[in-house]
Amino acid sequence: MRNTPSTLRYWLLSAAAIVLDQITKYAVLARFEDFERLNLIPGFFDLTLVYNTGAAFSFLASAGGWQKYFFVALAAVICTWLVRAVKKGEFGAWGSWGAAMVVGGALGNVIDRFIHGKVVDFLLFYGESWSYPAFNAADSFICVGAALIVIDSFKHKKTHGPSEKEAS
Repeated sequence: MRNTPSTLRYWLLSAAAIVLDQITKYAVLARFEDFERLNLIPGFFDLTLVYNTGAAFSFLASAGGWQKYFFVALAAVICTWLVRAVKKGEFGAWGSWGAAMVVGGALGNVIDRFIHGKVVDFLLFYGESWSYPAFNAADSFICVGAALIVIDSFKHKKTHGPSEKEAS
C-alpha cells in the first residue's frame, strides 16, 4: 500500500483543491467585511463573507464550540478512510477522483477551523423567495467528489466472497 504514480495524480488534485479553496477564501477575507455582499448576478448570485461554525446547512452551528473538534476529527477519519481506499484500489477511476476531491475539500475546511475557528463561506445563490446557504470552494469539491463516489459505486462493483458461478 504505497503511493504510486497512478495514485499520485489523485493527491495532486487534493492539493490543488486545498490551494484553490484557500486562495479564494483569502481573497474574500482581504476584500470583504463580515456579512458584506457584492451582487454579481442580480436576483441570483452574490459574493459575501459569512462564517459557519457547524457543518453543511449550519448543522450544529450553535452547539457551543465542541463541534469544531468533532468536525476536525470526523474529517480526519473520513480522509484517512478515503486515502486508504484509493491506495488499495477499492474505487474505480471516478471514485478515486471523487475521493481526492472530498479529501481536498475536507482539509480546506479543516484549515479554516484551525485558523479562524470556523469555516469561511462566500458563494451565495438565491432567488425571490429562496436562498441556498452560503458555501465555499471546499464545499463544492466535497459535493462533486461525493457524487463521483456514488456514481463509481454503480459503475465499479467489487464482489466480496465467491462469485455466483464459483458458489454453484
